[in-house]
Amino acid sequence: MISVDTLEDNTAFAKKEQADFPILADPTKATATKYGVLRSIPTLGSVANRWTFFIGLDGRIQAIEKQVRPATAGEDVVAKLSELGVPAKK
Repeated sequence: MISVDTLEDNTAFAKKEQADFPILADPTKATATKYGVLRSIPTLGSVANRWTFFIGLDGRIQAIEKQVRPATAGEDVVAKLSELGVPAKK
């Protein structure tokens, strides 16, 4: 996961949510810019869209989910990984 928040904010989020996955802090928005996910909101400035990129072992983007629903994101990711032929972890 990549977030444009600071390392401190991401660390607090991970602890609060008991996240068991890495979160890349991108406060300069350099990575978000390269992936084309930034959008401008008048009252907030530049923020990142909540998109999911599925990247293969070869480093190529296999799929992009642009309609991420936070309530079902975990299940949606599992379904997409299955669709892409990624074996389930045992």
